[in-house]
Amino acid sequence: MELTTTTTPANNNTQLTAFSGVAGFEAAQRMAKALCSSDLVPEQYRGAEKIGNALIALEMSQRIGASPLAVMQNLHIIHGRPSWSSSFIIAALNSCGRFSPIRFRIEGEGEAASCRAWAYDKSTGEELEGPPASIAMAKAEGWSTKNGSKWKTMPELMLRYRAAAFFGRLYAPDVLSGMHSADEVEDVHGRPERVDRAANVNKRLAKAKPVQAAEVVAEPVAVVEAAPAAPVVEPAADDWL
Repeated sequence: MELTTTTTPANNNTQLTAFSGVAGFEAAQRMAKALCSSDLVPEQYRGAEKIGNALIALEMSQRIGASPLAVMQNLHIIHGRPSWSSSFIIAALNSCGRFSPIRFRIEGEGEAASCRAWAYDKSTGEELEGPPASIAMAKAEGWSTKNGSKWKTMPELMLRYRAAAFFGRLYAPDVLSGMHSADEVEDVHGRPERVDRAANVNKRLAKAKPVQAAEVVAEPVAVVEAAPAAPVVEPAADDWL
């Protein structure tokens, strides 16, 4: 009886991350340089001096399996804390392959409204339900009292965003890399001041003292009279001798 053995080729498609070694770092630098030269990336990634920001974005994209551009457009630094946009959190959970699309259950109305995010675990079929987010919670935590808070103007959307963030950190913390949503950071630490450069320039110009034009005083011009011409003296006849 002849035995047939099958040799499976080794998997050489191991992905190199930006900080996995020298080879991965050099490859990431080349990619980051190309991204920094694009006008399509956000301002905090443009230019050769921002290559460090682009390298971190590349590392994050490789870890969570998202495109670098998607990470750059949805990774926000608020009060020095990196955070995801809430819509990106929902998209990342829906595309990670572990769950059915995220859905929301709303209970109550008005001040008594609350929301839970839920989905099915694709591997087991189990229904997974996240912790509730509620209007009462937003008031008790002081989220709705912050300056510019969206809880005052769009509470239904904020309930869903917060419930999705709770679900993600509970069932897929690796997908979110342990980070909070931008809305959560703003609710706790306040919204960062938006720098309006044009307005600042206009304010400085308004406060600046106007430059007064120097008065030109015309000084009288002295008239110098020409001296009388010296008389011409004709030589005497004896001088020629």
